[in-house]
Amino acid sequence: MKRMMLITLLLVAAGAAGWLWWLNHEETGDRELMLHGNMDLRQVQLSFNNSERIAAVLVQEGDRVRQGQVVARLDTSRLGPQAAQAEAQTAAQRQVVTRLRNGSRPEEIAQARANVESAKADSVNARQQYERVKSAMEASGGRAVRQQDVDNAKAALEVAEAKLSVNQRALELAVAGPRKEEVAEAEARLQANEAQLALLRQQLADAQLVAPVDAVVRTRVLEPGDMASPQKPIFTLAITDPKWVRAYVSEPDLGRVHSGMAASVMVDSFPNRRFDGWVGFISPVAEFTPKSVQTEELRTSLVYEVRVFVKDPSDELRLGMPHGV
Repeated sequence: MKRMMLITLLLVAAGAAGWLWWLNHEETGDRELMLHGNMDLRQVQLSFNNSERIAAVLVQEGDRVRQGQVVARLDTSRLGPQAAQAEAQTAAQRQVVTRLRNGSRPEEIAQARANVESAKADSVNARQQYERVKSAMEASGGRAVRQQDVDNAKAALEVAEAKLSVNQRALELAVAGPRKEEVAEAEARLQANEAQLALLRQQLADAQLVAPVDAVVRTRVLEPGDMASPQKPIFTLAITDPKWVRAYVSEPDLGRVHSGMAASVMVDSFPNRRFDGWVGFISPVAEFTPKSVQTEELRTSLVYEVRVFVKDPSDELRLGMPHGV
């Protein structure tokens, strides 16, 4: 009897241990968390910076474009001549600044000195003439020379001295060179011309619309002949990398999710495939479940947004696809 009781206790203990093992095994296997959401990606509304007529649209809807690729062009028949004119004005003003900075040429200074020497000679000759006429009038008591002749000689002397003074000032200016204010004014005009030229060159560069990133053309809005403006997008580009699933997790399951953890993405279009991914973002703020997302919980329950980034090198996943994570 004792032996039978011992065997019975052993069987009961083995059954309890098996049941506990099975229970723990079931809990471990049930730790996989299933979330539901939709595929999401970023989009770019691509438009020109200038307001001008479109000359060419170079890509179609569905085309893949690379970063820096030209996708459309504007008409530059009016902008090109404006840039050429600004370039010529800038070059001319640059020469003006160079001339003012260099000052007077040696030949100009030599010419000014020669003018001074000539004016000195004229002044000496006029003074001598005046002295002779004046002495003759005084010696003859006004009989040999008239007072008018004396006045004329004196006036000629004054004119000669004035010309000498003017030429001396001209020599000083030639030696000193331009004033600092004149150089500064010319430099300011040059900066204004260069700024205008840079603006027109940038507008010419902006006449070519380039793709900012690697993407796929989702929509083509305008055509050649349409009037472009910064407010009118030409294309909508879909950025295919990265892609992510926007899903929602309830508060009780929030502790089971953390950034960087591995995830698998399933989609109805490929029922036998799983796309590898990882949790990249968990919202710090709770919200009500969006109506577009199917969950097992009530829609009025508070959930947290989770973004699961997906590896899709073949670009098979599409915007808005419903997924399970």
